[in-house]
Amino acid sequence: MNYTLDIPYPCVDNLDVNTTYGQMMLSNLGGLHSEMNAVTLYFYNHIILQQSWKELAEAMECISKVEMIHLDIFAKMCCRLGVDPRLWDCQNDFLEYWSPGYNIYPRQIPTLLENAIIQEQNTITTYNYQIECIDEPIIQESLKRIIQDEQLHVEIFQHFLKLYHQQHHL
Repeated sequence: MNYTLDIPYPCVDNLDVNTTYGQMMLSNLGGLHSEMNAVTLYFYNHIILQQSWKELAEAMECISKVEMIHLDIFAKMCCRLGVDPRLWDCQNDFLEYWSPGYNIYPRQIPTLLENAIIQEQNTITTYNYQIECIDEPIIQESLKRIIQDEQLHVEIFQHFLKLYHQQHHL
């Protein structure tokens, strides 16, 4: 199974300094709907599912690694845009560090999958909003490419949710 599309990510090396855009990208690093949330949530899910559903546990691990690629892209963007790529978010000129408390950690499989779907959809909504607000083609193209992975992750989680319901006749 593929967890990312076989399409390259745009190069972010040629971004000019723009701290306004950089601060927006910080939310993708360490905000409420950030890549760091996805990395840690899917890592956690991978651990707790190893005994009960190995295939889903493996999918969670692989998707977590894709989210780590996204995290890396956004960190590099922040550097190029002139902001410190710490795991924090900038809202109203106030910096707040990322917290594992941003995640919800359900342990029941259907709820776990529904939560993952919601998190991916929230991320897609955030990135679409950023595309509308940002007048920088490199950032826009990067966000569009990452959205494609997030949409694939939604499809994968929906597939597993459907399998779960079929197996449990719900």
